[in-house]
Amino acid sequence: MGARRNERRMTHEEGRRTVGSVFRPSSFVLALIIVAYLSVGTLYAVKTPAWQVPDEPAHYNYVRFVAEGRGLPVLQSGDYDAAYLESIKAARFPPSMPIDSIRYEFWQPPLYYALAAPIYLATSGSLLALRLFSVALGGFVVVLAFLIVRRSAPGSLALALGSAAFVAFVPQHVAMMAGAQNDGVAELLLALIVLQMLNLELQTASLKWGRLGLTLGLALLTKGTIYMAVPLVAVAIWLKYRSQSPRDSRWLVQRGVLAFGPALVLVLPWWIRNAAAYGWPDLVVSIRHDAVVLGQTTPAEWIARFGLGGYWRDFAVTTFHSFWGQFGWMGVPMNGRYYAILAGVSLVAFIGFIWYSNVKSQISNFKGHSRIANLKFETWILIFWVVFAALDYVGYNVKYVQFQGRYLFPALIPIGLAFTIGLRQWTTLLPRAWRDLALAVPFVGLVALDVVALFRMIVPALTL
Repeated sequence: MGARRNERRMTHEEGRRTVGSVFRPSSFVLALIIVAYLSVGTLYAVKTPAWQVPDEPAHYNYVRFVAEGRGLPVLQSGDYDAAYLESIKAARFPPSMPIDSIRYEFWQPPLYYALAAPIYLATSGSLLALRLFSVALGGFVVVLAFLIVRRSAPGSLALALGSAAFVAFVPQHVAMMAGAQNDGVAELLLALIVLQMLNLELQTASLKWGRLGLTLGLALLTKGTIYMAVPLVAVAIWLKYRSQSPRDSRWLVQRGVLAFGPALVLVLPWWIRNAAAYGWPDLVVSIRHDAVVLGQTTPAEWIARFGLGGYWRDFAVTTFHSFWGQFGWMGVPMNGRYYAILAGVSLVAFIGFIWYSNVKSQISNFKGHSRIANLKFETWILIFWVVFAALDYVGYNVKYVQFQGRYLFPALIPIGLAFTIGLRQWTTLLPRAWRDLALAVPFVGLVALDVVALFRMIVPALTL
């Protein structure tokens, strides 16, 4: 009886520790992060002058086209007038210069615009309502960031909360999520695809693989920049196949069909429509897009003006600046001291991440394992997530000069995880009681920077 009483008491204490020390604090802190994000995002949505989020007028015109019952638009010559766009940006979008002719996003897949059209109709075309819709979507991305890292590193609550805070408070990301554009839906679906992949096991029911395929299909109907989800799902299937012993090629084929079949069913009508509207083989409208958006600077032109060294210098510096915050249509950089601080913190995080990786490598070597061969499935997915996003960014800049760090935001969650790991590693030098507080300081600083950037940079620089 005494042993049983002790057993019951231990179970009760373990239950108290599990609920009291893990679930409740994590829920409170995550809720605090989300509330802070929604508050700051709403401020950006309200205070950022109209059309001063990149590409916002073109996205708005697409939503209006769908909401007015005109079907899906077709991108045509004249939808991108480079001279007029530069003029209206320089004039800060005055009422005397209409945005109606800015239609170069008419090539995009239709899902976001179909979702936004009812909001447009219910609010008589309110730009603010569309912006708040994007802010809300960004809140779900923050939650998914927490869940993905919690699944990838279940032993570290701090990493999950830090990654969620990173996604929530990078100033440029807040500015983009507070605009009327399709990035929120795209990031949400991509994160959901990753979470679904992380929850798949070899013997997972076929229904779950089919759900992954449906989410992939919705992603392909949202934005071209998340087509990287296709090779990412392929990598996941291959890694699961390679982990089998013995390997069954039928399993590989079946999972491929289950994952890609529903996606193809969803996206095929869109591709057929594009082939009819733009001609074969322009299924994703890349050929028509390149023919219409004339006037964009090419790498060859940039190198001719500034040299190869100047190209790579500008690529690196502008990418870094615009990842953290270069607002409006890239015309409102932050003060240099903020970039210097962010560069310092990023360097500290990078060194900490290398330090952490080296420690893990030494542990693996001590146990007689190859560090590469011993990487978990979750780690491989996060690595390929960053790799595919980086390749997509570099590929875009091979065609046009688009040094905009925001194009790396599809991989913001794994980037945030690496950033948080690096900072967390440095906190191991502190007493345990101070580590979480020390880790929170940089993210609180990002919230403060969000507010400073809005009221001291964006509003003064872009208001008519």
